[in-house]
Amino acid sequence: MLTGKHVVLGVTGGIAAYKACEVVSRLRKLHAEVDVIMTENATKLVAPLTFETLSNRPVCVDTFTRVESWDVKHISLAQKADVFLVAPATANLMAKLAHGIADDMLSTTLLATKAPILLAPAMNTGMWTAQATQENLQTLLARGVKTVGPASGVLACGDTGAGRMSEPVEIVEAVCQLLTAKQDLQGLKVLVTAGPTVERIDPVRYLTNDSSGKMGYAIAQAAAERGAQVTIVSGPVHIAAPQGVTVLPVQSTMDLYHTMLENAPAQDIVIQAAAPADYRVENPADQKIKKQDGENLTLTLVENPDVAKAVGQQKKPGQVLVGFAAETQQVTENAIKKLHKKNLDMIVANDVTAEGAGFGVDTNIVTLITEAGLNPQPKMTKRQVGDKILDEALRIYQEKHAAKQG
Repeated sequence: MLTGKHVVLGVTGGIAAYKACEVVSRLRKLHAEVDVIMTENATKLVAPLTFETLSNRPVCVDTFTRVESWDVKHISLAQKADVFLVAPATANLMAKLAHGIADDMLSTTLLATKAPILLAPAMNTGMWTAQATQENLQTLLARGVKTVGPASGVLACGDTGAGRMSEPVEIVEAVCQLLTAKQDLQGLKVLVTAGPTVERIDPVRYLTNDSSGKMGYAIAQAAAERGAQVTIVSGPVHIAAPQGVTVLPVQSTMDLYHTMLENAPAQDIVIQAAAPADYRVENPADQKIKKQDGENLTLTLVENPDVAKAVGQQKKPGQVLVGFAAETQQVTENAIKKLHKKNLDMIVANDVTAEGAGFGVDTNIVTLITEAGLNPQPKMTKRQVGDKILDEALRIYQEKHAAKQG
């Protein structure tokens, strides 16, 4: 419940503005107070009366509207907010916020607030991937602005790709996390691996896999928000790093291997969510390989080192190691074998062929496996899964250190 919490919701003129109605409804059902600020364009898509009815409060649109109370509205709302949410957040709003432009009620209040800001971007794929938008996003993230989404899918314009606003349930979840974040990982160092690795065939081609890095980055963000000092060892992904997290980029599995052996010993908790390649090309070509008039091309692959096993072999007393088992068959059996073989404290098993799990999606269905047994989890967002993993890893860490002190 969010009793006593005040959310200011900014609604901009994106077609996803209608989804903001459900956001207000869900927040009110959690007993949060909600004030809505709409841009002029947003009122052409959803009537202010709708938000006034859902929030039971007047909607602000015009900075210069005369009201009965004498408070300066954009200042009073900025000060009252426990969190400032903008859903949908258009490319225009993000640009104005990044560059300090305050030319309407919403942008003026955003500039004045000291509350945490959460954006739910929504726009055409071309606008989302545009260099200007991505540069503005990086500027905002560097200042501590949080984001939820955007998701990928069919957009209102008919295009398919990234830019669809996250669903209201996910947005409200992100608000709750900002308002009720635990700080139970303060003082701990957490390292998370994420994303795929790439193994070169020649200067223009490589072998890789479908890992998007979403699971690893969700874990890292959760750990950072819970107070940990977080490092991500990341393969090539298209995800912005969470605020305050150190990123160590890697390309190949050998890069990952050497980076982990160097950095893992200094960590309290190591969570290996990356998807390293099991094999690499034995002799990558120095130049682009040309077609050979219909002749077959034979590549000789050699086995890469087992990174998780190598990290497990140098595990420190009291350190917690968590691995992942992304499987397509005999999921539990294969995961338990890896738990023992790699000297892990916990392994997160999932069937990557199951709907709503695996690579590229925003949800996952996992089973947490320890020596104590199996703990299957329902379908959740990857951020929720991340918190579940951290809860269990912290429990194991505390048990180890309690036994050590005892």
